[in-house]
Amino acid sequence: MTPADIHAAMGRLEGHVRRTPLLSAPLLDEIAGRRVLVKAECLQLTGSFKFRGAWSAISALDDGIRQRGVLAYSSGNHAQGVALAARMHGIPAVIVMPADAPALKLANTRAYGAEIVLYDRDAESREEIGDALARERGLILIRPYDDPQVIAGQASCGIEIADELPDGSGDVLVCCGGGGLTSGVALALAERAPGWRVRPVEPEGFDDVARSLAAGEIRGNDRNSGSICDAIVTPAPGKLTFPILKRLCGPGLAVTDDEALRAMAIAHKRLKIVLEPGGAVALAAALFHGNAIEGDTVICVASGGNVDPETFRMTLERFADA
Repeated sequence: MTPADIHAAMGRLEGHVRRTPLLSAPLLDEIAGRRVLVKAECLQLTGSFKFRGAWSAISALDDGIRQRGVLAYSSGNHAQGVALAARMHGIPAVIVMPADAPALKLANTRAYGAEIVLYDRDAESREEIGDALARERGLILIRPYDDPQVIAGQASCGIEIADELPDGSGDVLVCCGGGGLTSGVALALAERAPGWRVRPVEPEGFDDVARSLAAGEIRGNDRNSGSICDAIVTPAPGKLTFPILKRLCGPGLAVTDDEALRAMAIAHKRLKIVLEPGGAVALAAALFHGNAIEGDTVICVASGGNVDPETFRMTLERFADA
């Protein structure tokens, strides 16, 4: 990955992705004990940052190859990003999704025109299913994070942060699964705003990136389900993303499911935005793990807002005091 790759992706993304805002609220600052800025990627097309990488990867394909159609595997946000980007390009999309994916994400992916193939995430490998389907149907596989063009697209989120705060310093907390967004933001900030340090945030029990960074080598999770933060539960850091994370990121952080849910309720009450659990872990770390964060200002990337209505209703009721 080079700055030229990111700049090329920025050119392809122009006019197709939303430039999302950095939001703030005094009561967030009071809870965190420092200034908190929230990069609201929940307001991106399809409700998450994933559209950036999907558009970047699909738009980079040779037109003749692209017309064959694309395939992806995802618990929901990458699925929706690829499905919409494919529809906007006028090509077919097949998405391999876990059978226990949130109903909203399944419905939205279908609504964008994609064909869905379901699998059991505890008993089957999405990578194996995806590779087989790609070979059988001649589809182009758009990986959720371990793809240079996907990483370059996600870097556009970091470019936007750098454009607004080029001379700032402190920690930038990023909700992290396989590391595509985290590594992309880290690459962008290293070039454009090096005073900021990127740190991955994950759910407790599924902190493979944090453990990998601490060990200096890739470590996986013992299981692939069991957290409400489904959007960022992945088997292990990517082979392409981990070297970037290792070179550019600070130590990882982990938050509980309850902390993520409370952060969702606070974001809704104080910022008037809707987050999903996995999209709220960076904010949860800023609010509830302040002793582990450096700087007078912390930036949190709120990576997605595709939450089932029932989960959201339950969260607001349970944390009505937020």
